[in-house]
Amino acid sequence: MLSRFLPSSKRSLETLGEQEILALAISSEEDDGRIYLAYADALRDAYPHSARVFEEMAAEESHHRQMLIDLHVARFGNRIPLVRREHVHDFPERKPDWLIANLSIETARTQAEAMEEAAHRFYVTAAARATDAATRKLLGDLALAEKSHESLARRLGEKFTPEDVQADEAQTAKRQFLLTYIQPGLAGLMDGSVSTLAPIFAAAFATQDTWQTFLVGLSASVGAGISMGFTEAAHDDGKLSGRGSPIKRGLSSGLMTAIGGLGHALPYLIPHFMLATAIAVAVVFVELWAIAFIQNKYMETPFLRAAFQVVLGGGLVLAAGVLIGNA
Repeated sequence: MLSRFLPSSKRSLETLGEQEILALAISSEEDDGRIYLAYADALRDAYPHSARVFEEMAAEESHHRQMLIDLHVARFGNRIPLVRREHVHDFPERKPDWLIANLSIETARTQAEAMEEAAHRFYVTAAARATDAATRKLLGDLALAEKSHESLARRLGEKFTPEDVQADEAQTAKRQFLLTYIQPGLAGLMDGSVSTLAPIFAAAFATQDTWQTFLVGLSASVGAGISMGFTEAAHDDGKLSGRGSPIKRGLSSGLMTAIGGLGHALPYLIPHFMLATAIAVAVVFVELWAIAFIQNKYMETPFLRAAFQVVLGGGLVLAAGVLIGNA
C-alpha cells in the first residue's frame, strides 16, 4: 500500500530513448526465450511433443534477439545498456525457473499466450515512438511477428502434437490431476468423514453437552487432518510413483480430512442437543453420498457400488459411536 505514495524507481516507457528501447527489447527477448526453454524442460518428461513446441518458440525469440542486436550495433555500437522489464512500469512479471518446476501444460500454454500478447503491445508502442526508419520498421515487424505467434504455436502444435498426441497428453494431464489432488483428497475426505463419526457421536450421547462434543470433534478433525497430511507427504516423494508434489498431495489430503470431520462437528455449536444431532446426522448423510459421487465421477467406481460401500461403512461407524455413547 505504501508503494502507492512513495516515489517509484521504475521508469515509464515514454522516458526511454531509442537505444534504451532496443536494449529493453533485447533483454525481453532473452528472458522470453529462457522462459520457453524452462517450460520445455518442465514438460519434457510428461509432454515431450509440447516441449518441442516451446523449444521452437524459444528459437524464434533467439532470432528476434539477434535482429535487435544487429540493429543496435549498427546504430549505437557494441555496448548495450542494461534495461530490463523490472526497470519499466507496466511490464508483467515473469516467474523464475524454480517456480516453473511443477507447471501444468495448460498453465504453460496460457502464460505463453499472455507473454506474446504483452510483447506485441510493447512493440506496437515502441514502434510508434521510434523516429529512425530502420528501427521503426524492425519494431513494427516484430510486433507483427509476436501477434502471429499464436498461429506459429498452432502450426508447431500441428507439426509436433497431432490430435492423437494431444489426446494422449490430455489423458496424462488428467491422470496427474487425479494422482496429485483427487486421490489423496478423496482418501482424506473418507478418513475424516468416517473415522471421526464414532468419537463425535460417542461424545455427544455420552455427555449430552454440545460444546464438549464440538471440542471433541474439532480436536479429532484437526488431529486427523495433520496426521493424514504429514503421512501423505512423507511416505512418497512422487519421483518414482509419478504422483506429483508431496506438498500438494499432503495439503490436499490434510485439508479434506479436516473438512470431512468438521462437517458433522460444527452443528454442535448449536446449544440445543437434539437439533444439533439431527443436523449432524443430515450432514453425515450428505458427506457419504458426496464421497460416493466423487468416486463415481473421478475414480470411475460404479455409483451403486461406491454408495453401498461408503454408506454402509459410515453407517456402521455411526452406529458404533451411538452405541458406545449410550453404554
